[in-house]
Amino acid sequence: MTKPDLGVKIRLLRPGAAAPRYATPSSAACDLTAAIDAPCTVPAHKSAAIPCGIAISMEESGLAALVFARSGLAFRHGISLVNGVGVIDADYRGEIRVGLKNDSDEDYVVQPGERIAQLMFVPVRTAAFTVVDALDETERGEGGFGSSGRL
Repeated sequence: MTKPDLGVKIRLLRPGAAAPRYATPSSAACDLTAAIDAPCTVPAHKSAAIPCGIAISMEESGLAALVFARSGLAFRHGISLVNGVGVIDADYRGEIRVGLKNDSDEDYVVQPGERIAQLMFVPVRTAAFTVVDALDETERGEGGFGSSGRL
């Protein structure tokens, strides 16, 4: 397994809560699990907030934790995140909860302890904004969605 290079303190907040785990030695993100007492249904075309039962503290500044959907849940069952990607700021100490969205025509039942999302730690850069009258010219210019072609 790749040697961890970041310390993260975990506080377990609910019965059944578990610390995130990496599924394989080369996993880029660790799994978050559902800290629920009983199965929870995410109705078809609806969403639900699922508690993970943990709070974290990153022991290094300049980081954020990003929450991503699990590809297997998304591909096989239409389960993704309500907000696309969740952002956990370095100074947040509350419970991590995952907003799951069911885009399928069938209800999905989340089981206690089920892996529901992935958590990845990334460096954060902040910007100093300067208001200007014009921006530098580029070949693309103001071309937006699809302007660079399909292939």
